[in-house]
Amino acid sequence: MITRIKNGIIIADTLEKGKYIYFDDGRITAVTSDDLPYDNEIDAEGNYVSPGFIDIHTHGAGNADFADGDRESIICGCNTHAKHGTTTIFPTCTSSATKDILNFLETVRELIKENAPGKPHIAGSHLEGPYFADGQRGAQNPAYIKAPVPEEYKKFYEVAEGTLSRISFAPELPGSLELCDFLSEKGVVASFGHTDGVYSELKPAIDKGCRLATHLYSGMNCVTRRNLLRNLGAVETTFLEDDVYAEIICDGIHLPPELLKLIIKIKGTDKLCMITDSMRAAGMPEGDYQLGAKDDGLECTVKNGVAYLHDMTAFAGSVATTDRLVRVMYKQVGMSLTECIKMMCAVPAKVMHIDADRGLLKEGYFADIVIFDEDINVKKVIIEGKEYN
Repeated sequence: MITRIKNGIIIADTLEKGKYIYFDDGRITAVTSDDLPYDNEIDAEGNYVSPGFIDIHTHGAGNADFADGDRESIICGCNTHAKHGTTTIFPTCTSSATKDILNFLETVRELIKENAPGKPHIAGSHLEGPYFADGQRGAQNPAYIKAPVPEEYKKFYEVAEGTLSRISFAPELPGSLELCDFLSEKGVVASFGHTDGVYSELKPAIDKGCRLATHLYSGMNCVTRRNLLRNLGAVETTFLEDDVYAEIICDGIHLPPELLKLIIKIKGTDKLCMITDSMRAAGMPEGDYQLGAKDDGLECTVKNGVAYLHDMTAFAGSVATTDRLVRVMYKQVGMSLTECIKMMCAVPAKVMHIDADRGLLKEGYFADIVIFDEDINVKKVIIEGKEYN
């Protein structure tokens, strides 16, 4: 059954009018101005038509944290994000007890087997920790921060059975370069974050394949002095190294609009991924919540559109959804929609090695599609050719 979308402004390298998108059996068959045969038709009514949003770093939503580890919580978080345009998602687990991380990995592994058209596509799991620098832990639970433990991370990989997509860690810790070698060998994305490392400590990991900066500026140092000599911190290392991509939390609060403009000016949109880094309060009213597992998380409060630890010493993740990220970058930062969507779709897909068939509106790619208006209000979400309800 061939479906076509008409009357949309298609977001590609440019904004394209007067074209149809045709899809069948879950994949796009044509993006063309030709009037081809079809069975069903969707009228975009003059709204924008975008690739489905890809969130590579999110801890949950809808009062569910992925670290809760149960099916219901992970499904709830994914569904909440799908309502806001996220068609592909990488559930993220914060630094937690080993048993809870293993439970999270097992549950995500089993849910990936159930991926189906019309349901948010779970592409893999992301471990944000526990191998971090204590001084840059932010809202990571200090009880679980430690240096890499080989038998532990090898067990994580084994239990995930090929579904562990990424680990974020601090490269200056003892054993981190061995962890980086292991991840590169297994095809798992290595990412540096929550780090106090300087250039001389980060560059060896970058050379070994650690080429993604976890939420730029958050949980990382800037230029620092050691023995009176200035050293590049993780922020400047990210800017200097052309091979390094960076995540940016575009809620307008973690990184204010003027800082987002500076990041884009220095790094360029080809190397930036927009992420929510959302916690369980995304899509929920403001109030008190927990970051991390419900029986072992950190107490935090949500007010004025962001989550804080109760003692107000750090942000505790965002409450953003992906449509908010696009809205902030488009309306407040002043980026073009084509550039916004590139950072929300194509670049994340490339970073996570799923760009062969996701992240673009292109023949042969999955029909993951979001239709939204000028104010980035989501009107329709299609996942692998089937409308999400």
